[in-house]
Amino acid sequence: MNQIHSVCVYSASSTKIASVYFEAAEKLGSLLAKQHIRLINGAGSIGLMRSVADAVLENGGEVTGVIPHFMVEQNWHHTGLTELIEVTSMHERKQKMANLSDGIIALPGGCGTLEELLEIITWKQLGLYLNPIIILNVNGFFDPLLEMLERAIEENFMRRQHGDIWKVARTPEEAVELLQTTPVWDASIRKFAAI
Repeated sequence: MNQIHSVCVYSASSTKIASVYFEAAEKLGSLLAKQHIRLINGAGSIGLMRSVADAVLENGGEVTGVIPHFMVEQNWHHTGLTELIEVTSMHERKQKMANLSDGIIALPGGCGTLEELLEIITWKQLGLYLNPIIILNVNGFFDPLLEMLERAIEENFMRRQHGDIWKVARTPEEAVELLQTTPVWDASIRKFAAI
């Protein structure tokens, strides 16, 4: 079992999405708090970012939000978090969130969420991030992306062993379990980055 003290959760800021996604975010936040796992996220004040953070806080947990200064200037940040870290850029935000985390869970989201997920997968492929990456595939949202990743492996854009970089969960409970049971990645895999 991994010692998971904090997890970075990537997720949507949209408020117009189906309730099934909000329910999953709230359940995930509740589970993290009950297991004393600190949430690291992008400090957004709306959408799934807020839902998961509020659920952690409401259940006695702690949340560290990391957000660029320009977003704080727009009042896009959640003002009730345990800790708010302001950074200068989106790149610094992603690096800080990764540095603070013992693992990643990706909830559904748009371009920002997909970009964060694919970047952290790339970092792990290169041996720059070794912790578990869990894709929480609520409502089959990530099915097309998972098919694309499988196609990349089948057509030799990635090696078969790279398919172990991420794990897929169907429920928040499974996501937290996978976070704790997925082995830490072997940095020596970077020698396989090239096909």
